[in-house]
Amino acid sequence: MGDQEWDSVTYIGQKANSRHSNTARSNSEINAARRSGGVVSTDKKYGAGANKALGTEGQRLAKVDRENEVAPPQKIDLGVGKAISKARAEKGLTQKDLAVKVNEKSNIINDYEMGRAVPNQQLLGKLERSLGVKLRGKDIGSPLGGPKKK
Repeated sequence: MGDQEWDSVTYIGQKANSRHSNTARSNSEINAARRSGGVVSTDKKYGAGANKALGTEGQRLAKVDRENEVAPPQKIDLGVGKAISKARAEKGLTQKDLAVKVNEKSNIINDYEMGRAVPNQQLLGKLERSLGVKLRGKDIGSPLGGPKKK
């Protein structure tokens, strides 16, 4: 207990901040600090106070942020959707009947026909087999046939 410092004082709150650093508001205060040998550092603040524009550095950073955005996934081609609806109509199936046949919901079949769905290769394969038309690769909408026999 005898080695405690009773003379040292710890400041908490506003007084603690005022002891450590002074902010110079004008050029004359900065020059006076330089003449006295004090430590002078300048910090550029972006978008602070009355600054209306971010400046060139802030604009560059904003551009970098925009470039890093993830692109939304590709939607299915509308030609594929038309091929699905045409083949379904030729088979005399409703969207609900086709959905039951491929074990999906009817609104997913509707999304595929309207070109709003993100393509799922597994589902496209099921649709190809149940409708009997090509939905992937070349010749979309042509009849699905096996390899030609010689």
